[in-house]
Amino acid sequence: MVEYVAPAAVKIVADSAKEYASPYFGYFFSYEKIVEDFKNQRKELELRKQRVDTHVGEATTQNEIIYKDVEEWLETAKKELEETQKLKDEIDRVKCFKWCPKWGWRYSLSKKLAEEIPNISKLLTSNFAEVGYCRPLQGIEFITSTNFMDSESSKSAFNQIMEAINAKGVNMIGLHGMPGVGKTTLAQEVGKHAREQKLFDKVVMFTMSQNPNIKNIQDKVADILGLKFKASSQDGKAEELLGSMQRENKILVIVDDLWEEFKLESIGIPFGDHHKGCKILLTTRHQQVCTKMNCQKEIQLGILSEDEAWALFRDKAGLDDDSSTLNDVAKEVADQCKGLPLAIVVVAKALKGESLNGWTTVNQRFKESRHLDNEKVLGGVLKPLKLSYDYLKEGNSQMTGNDIQMCFLLCSLFPEDAEIPIEILIMCGIGVGLFPNASSIENKRNEIGIALKKLQNSGLLLESDDAETIRMHDVVRDFAHWLTSIGEKLTSTGENRFMVKDKLKEWPDMVESFGCYTAIALWNCSNDIKNFQDKVEFSKLKTLFLQGERNRDDLLVVSSTFFEEMKALQVLHLKNVNFSPKGFLSLPNLKTLWCIDCKLENFSSSLTNMRSLEILALIETEIDETSEDLVKLSTLKYLRLSSPYWVKMKIPPKLVSRLTSLQELHLAEQIDINLLELKPLSRLTALSFYTNQIPQEDFVLPKLQRYAICVNEYHSCLSGFRTLEIEDFASSLSSFNKLFCNVEKLRLRNVNGQKNIVPSIDEMGVNELTFLGLESCNDMEFLIDTTRDQGSTVAFSNLVKLDIATMVSLKGLCNGLSPIRFLQNIKQVRFINCPELQVIFQTPLLSNLTILELYSLPKLKRIWEVEPSHCAIVSLQSLKDVRIESCNNLKTIFSTCLALNMLHLQELSIHNCDELEHVIGFTQEEEISENDCPLYCWPNLRVLHVQDCESLKYVCTNTLIQSLESVYIEDCYQLIQIYNVEQNKCGQNIVLPGLESQTFCWTKLKIVYVSYCKNLKYLCSTTLAQGLPYLESIHIVYCPRLIQMFNMGKNKDRFGVQVNYCGPKLKTLRIVDCPIFSCFIVQASLLKKLVLSDVEHSRQLCNIDFPVLNEDCIVAGNHEEVFQVQGGYSFSSLKTLKLRNLFEVRILWNDFAQVLTFENLTTLNLRDRKKLRYIFSRTMARNLSHLENLFIEGCEEIEQLILAKDQVSSSSNGDTGLQPIIFASLTNIEVTNCGNLKCLFPFGSTPVLPKLQSLHLKKNSKLEQVFELEDEVEVAAEEEMIFYKLESLSLEKLPGLIHFCPKGYQFVLLALRELTVIDCSKLNTSFFVDLQKIVHCKTKV
Repeated sequence: MVEYVAPAAVKIVADSAKEYASPYFGYFFSYEKIVEDFKNQRKELELRKQRVDTHVGEATTQNEIIYKDVEEWLETAKKELEETQKLKDEIDRVKCFKWCPKWGWRYSLSKKLAEEIPNISKLLTSNFAEVGYCRPLQGIEFITSTNFMDSESSKSAFNQIMEAINAKGVNMIGLHGMPGVGKTTLAQEVGKHAREQKLFDKVVMFTMSQNPNIKNIQDKVADILGLKFKASSQDGKAEELLGSMQRENKILVIVDDLWEEFKLESIGIPFGDHHKGCKILLTTRHQQVCTKMNCQKEIQLGILSEDEAWALFRDKAGLDDDSSTLNDVAKEVADQCKGLPLAIVVVAKALKGESLNGWTTVNQRFKESRHLDNEKVLGGVLKPLKLSYDYLKEGNSQMTGNDIQMCFLLCSLFPEDAEIPIEILIMCGIGVGLFPNASSIENKRNEIGIALKKLQNSGLLLESDDAETIRMHDVVRDFAHWLTSIGEKLTSTGENRFMVKDKLKEWPDMVESFGCYTAIALWNCSNDIKNFQDKVEFSKLKTLFLQGERNRDDLLVVSSTFFEEMKALQVLHLKNVNFSPKGFLSLPNLKTLWCIDCKLENFSSSLTNMRSLEILALIETEIDETSEDLVKLSTLKYLRLSSPYWVKMKIPPKLVSRLTSLQELHLAEQIDINLLELKPLSRLTALSFYTNQIPQEDFVLPKLQRYAICVNEYHSCLSGFRTLEIEDFASSLSSFNKLFCNVEKLRLRNVNGQKNIVPSIDEMGVNELTFLGLESCNDMEFLIDTTRDQGSTVAFSNLVKLDIATMVSLKGLCNGLSPIRFLQNIKQVRFINCPELQVIFQTPLLSNLTILELYSLPKLKRIWEVEPSHCAIVSLQSLKDVRIESCNNLKTIFSTCLALNMLHLQELSIHNCDELEHVIGFTQEEEISENDCPLYCWPNLRVLHVQDCESLKYVCTNTLIQSLESVYIEDCYQLIQIYNVEQNKCGQNIVLPGLESQTFCWTKLKIVYVSYCKNLKYLCSTTLAQGLPYLESIHIVYCPRLIQMFNMGKNKDRFGVQVNYCGPKLKTLRIVDCPIFSCFIVQASLLKKLVLSDVEHSRQLCNIDFPVLNEDCIVAGNHEEVFQVQGGYSFSSLKTLKLRNLFEVRILWNDFAQVLTFENLTTLNLRDRKKLRYIFSRTMARNLSHLENLFIEGCEEIEQLILAKDQVSSSSNGDTGLQPIIFASLTNIEVTNCGNLKCLFPFGSTPVLPKLQSLHLKKNSKLEQVFELEDEVEVAAEEEMIFYKLESLSLEKLPGLIHFCPKGYQFVLLALRELTVIDCSKLNTSFFVDLQKIVHCKTKV
């Protein structure tokens, strides 16, 4: 140890003492070194925990699941820091006198510190490359499915589909119907219902289309399954998907918009014998597709009835339900939609808000377009779509109407079901000359954006999940293609003739007719396409989209002469193409060149050929160099550049500053330029780029309206209109003063030197700001400081989202009086790891707050600090989701005043709040009346999750929550009840007003999960739990004082034992380590899973009369008989039965002849059933046709699994007793520590275990034979019995085992891969391998 240098007055004594000291004296002399080591190690642990907390916060934001070891490390680190804080305080508090050290104190403290250092060092050895993993996706279709029309036809089809899904033997279901009838919407509703009801482990939906993109489909399915592909080929991915899906027990696959027979195996979708748990629902326009796909059930979706059609039309058109003349005309229009939902929605939206004259005109147009009824391509939907398309001109000038129609037609050039990028669409629209009167790109962008919004409002375009893309319904796309092809003579599209093809493997044999097309889109062309032309005459072609296959190593090669005869070309969109722009010399009208994942040869030398170019985008595109010739593009207004990751694009110095016509500049993260280079670009209205070159002078661009600037941050997580991200910056931010005044999204990370945002960064209050993210800005104390202001200011008035992490100095949001409209629009707030924060909100008006997340705020005392006089105006009416974790100073989260105001709260999650005593509690300022009654609050709360709150006694006091669907309470050691409403403060019993006789306070409750609550006796009182009509799942683990789930005192037996009635819809019941938990009553016919473990002290109830029982119920508990039954019962839904440590149990059921069926039981797990004598009666054994897993351990008294023939009751059916026993589905068997077991299964001429795959027997000391011949007969010749699927056989520590197979038989184990035989000294069965490497076994005679 390094020695401690003592003061001079005691140095001699110390030196002499050390010569004779034991090793413990090192604590004296190395004190300073130990203190230094301790402080350094502890500081490093604090910093490490901060970093891990930040990474966990980021992973949580990305919807990742945090690894268990990371959570455990954080919890251990948190406890270590809390425990060592006292030692740190002791070091700081106690000082050693210079002339006389306190030896006893020095020794004691030094020893404690030295013992803690290894604990901290061990924590510091942990490094986490990743803190979480991607959560398997649920499928956005089912989350956003809100357009389901509950019509008679859809209800009938829905019910038929659900019936087929639940039917045995049906694995392929076909839904067919006319275009636009609502097949996709119905399929989404089926998927949503199946997921919500947990009918399947996974629900997957994808769209096939006419030209299915197998790669995208495989990627989407893999995302939902949480699978990361290792293979790169389509076949390899299909094999991985097949294996992944086969591991799911039950899975529903929805294949939407199938056009022809297709082998789903090529994607990786198993069905039939490959996976009997996989059900497939396909939708198609054509009934014959269902037949070709061998659908066992075909269902037609019909059109809406007249009344249903009118109701939908009226709703979408915003019409009143009256008998006005307008409605009479509107009904005639609605009738023309032929009951097709798509047509109804499109037409109704187009006419919404029209006058009577408008409706009359439209009705007349319908009547005059009878010739369209003959068009069979789109059937009845054609005429309504045509009307809606024509109607785009109404209310607009002729030119504007044409431009809106052209926007619509441009959308049809993209692949079917594509997410259409709005940016590309806008630039293509500019290229073809839309909205010529708009003077700038920004104005044109706005005009096209308005046009797209009108198309969405009219129903011709669909919103996408991504704000930067839109979609087009496949039927609407077909209509657009009809307009620009064979229907051109009947329409007003004029010169517009389009051709759209996908997956070309050979150049079309119609070159001579190409000259009539104005727009061509060729998607996913084979890179070795046959007969690809070097030169083709496209004399009228204005727009060309050309895309090669997605293969970076093998691009579609296009000759430079290919473009020479496209003299009218205005827009060229290329993807996955290798070409040279030399041929562009003959393209005088080219306005837009958009290249993605391309390779351009001779790019720089070809720039002079593009003199009319206005839009240039080279995205992930490889070029030879960016030369000075770029300046020759004198008309260039829009430039977007990014290179592939393996190529660093370099821009010559001062080149950008010479592109003076630029209005928009977008540079990727690999391209770094100085802000000063942009100053000459006075016309610049939009800018996005990354930089680490910040000038000291102000950055001013007078016309800049949109920007996304990242400083020292190369992994932007923001997107938006005006965004600014700055990282690792300690200098003045004055360069950005002109941006702060209108910035919408601002993120600062490790930016120091600023104590606040307002006024330090912006004196005007950043009132345009909608998002603010702050992380590791160590000097910042408040968002705003108003202490020096003379009057009130307006600040943060438009802020919607606030995200704050690892702010070590942050004390609050506002220092001083809150400004006017402060946080009035805030919707989402998240705080992570702010150690000094004590109070968050001091303003009562938070009426828009929706999501609140608080993590690791150790000093937080109050979330809301509201003056008593403001309680009347406090507003949290929009709050839906609250998550609080590791806020150890909080004692109450909500006052009653706040709780009563939170009308829309849906989820509440509280973790690791050690000092929390109440979730809802009365504050000192709130008065409680003498005759106080419970207050009802949170009428929409669905999920309550409380974990690791060791001081919590009640979730709420004198308040009730009626709407709960799921309750999770874990590791709350002091919890007594959820609701403390038994008595008022005067000790009087509380009766709920108006509900004296019976109360249904938890009528929506479905799931109850309670674990490790040592003091919990009841979830709630008698008054609250007399109605549980929807309770489906109960899990109770280690609640040693729990008597009942609900204190239902009236339900007692004649001995006074209380009984739990668990509700009529209970499907899962799991009781573990609850030694005094009483018995319970369950509905036998619905129960799917039953687990009982360690309820050993429950009283025997085998002779008790239960008047509450009806014919569908059973009583279950730790009795001599587990289940008390009277008469015949069906356990048809029970799939899993687990019974552990039930020491009183002797038999499962008294007489199984009374039980009708256990046909769906798949797993039986029995452990430590000390008095159990046998498992199956012969009657029950024949009922278990679906039993797959049998696990038995520690059943010491059991002698046999199945009663022998001579033990069958005389009252049982004699015929059934003689029938052979076959476990037709039993796959896995494990039997361990059953000391009296002598044999497993009876053996006869019929295989008893035809599907057995795994058999493991261990420590069954008296086991003599595995298969026992029931009838001792003379075997004339050796008989052979084949086990087709047995792969793993283990016989361990079976000292009494004599033979595995009966004498006179030879077992053939065709599939055996693993054989283990250990300590079976008496075994006289031999195992051997034949020439075909097949294992045999036989017993010596």
